[in-house]
Amino acid sequence: MVGAAAIVAGLIYAFVTLVDPFDTLPLSPKLDRAPVATNARFSFPALARSEAFDSALFGTSTSRLLRPAALNPLFDVRLVNLSMNDATAYEMTRMMGVFSKAHAAPKLAMVGLDTRWCVTGDQWQLLTVRAFPEWMYGPNRWAGYAEMYNLHAIETAGRQFGIVTGIKAVVYGRDGYTSFVPPDSAYDPVRVAANLTSSGPNIPEGTRSGPSEGWRFPTLELLRDALAALPDGTRKLLFFVPYHRNLLSPDGSAGAMLWNECKRRVTDLARAIPNTVAVDFMLPSPITERDDHYWDPLHYRVGIADRLASGLAGADRGEASPDYRILWHQVRR
Repeated sequence: MVGAAAIVAGLIYAFVTLVDPFDTLPLSPKLDRAPVATNARFSFPALARSEAFDSALFGTSTSRLLRPAALNPLFDVRLVNLSMNDATAYEMTRMMGVFSKAHAAPKLAMVGLDTRWCVTGDQWQLLTVRAFPEWMYGPNRWAGYAEMYNLHAIETAGRQFGIVTGIKAVVYGRDGYTSFVPPDSAYDPVRVAANLTSSGPNIPEGTRSGPSEGWRFPTLELLRDALAALPDGTRKLLFFVPYHRNLLSPDGSAGAMLWNECKRRVTDLARAIPNTVAVDFMLPSPITERDDHYWDPLHYRVGIADRLASGLAGADRGEASPDYRILWHQVRR
C-alpha cells in the first residue's frame, strides 16, 4: 500500500511538472500554454518573461480594461497587460522587476496610478489576502519544483492540460487582457447610477502631519526604483487613472491636498527618470463627468478604455486634450 501510494504520488507530481501549469519550470516541455490561474499573480510572471512582448502595462483593475490590441498600433509595440485585481505597489513593482530582467531593451513600460501609489507614512499594505508566490518572482526558477505538489498546482495543471489538449477553451487572454465587466448589452443605467451615488471621495490611506512637502510616499519610492531599473531608452508612461467624479476630492479638501501632493511627487519622479511622461486622467473631464462611461466608480466601460488608450498615445506625443492634463513630458527618444 505504501509503495502504491508512492507510485501514485510520483505520477501526480510528474503530471504536474510536465504540464507546468504556470509555465515557469526550466525543464518543462514546450506546450501551447495559456494563463489559467484565477489569481493572476500565478499566471503573469510567465507572460512578463515572454519574448512575445516588448512592452508591458502594470496596474490594478483600474488598468485591466486597456486592450493590448488597441495600444499596440498606437505605440508600435507588442504589449502585455500585467494589471492585477487589487494589486499592491509591492506586487506591481515585483512584476516590473520580472519584466525588466527578462527584456534587455523593452520599448514601453506603462503604469496606471491610483490609490495604491499615493499612500503616506511608514505603514503600507505589502500583500492582500490573495496568495502571492514569491518563488515565481525570484531568479531561481528551479525553486518551482518544490512548489508543484499541492492542491492548487494539481487543480491548475488539470485546467492547463485541458487547454493544451484542446478539451477546454482559453478563458484568460494570452496577452494578459481579459474583460472582467459584463457586455455592454447588459448595461443597466439605473443600477449603475445607484452604484455611483453611493460612493464618496476615494482618499489614499496613511498617516501624515505637518506640511505636505514633508509627507512620505513609500510606494512611490518603490516605483522610482522599479523605473530606474529600466534602460534609458525604454519609454515610461505614468498615468493617473480616470476615477468617476464621485471619487474625486473637492478642491480645497484634505483629500485634494493629498492627491495634489502625490501628483506633484509623480511629476518630480518623471522629471528625474529619462524618457518619461506623466499624465493625469484623474480630474474633472469629459470622461469622468459622465455616469454612462462607468460600471462603478472605479471601472469604466470598454469603449472608454479604448478612448483612454488613444488619449495616452496623444499625451505621449505631447498633445493637449480636455480628457487629461500632462504633468511632465519628455520628447520620445
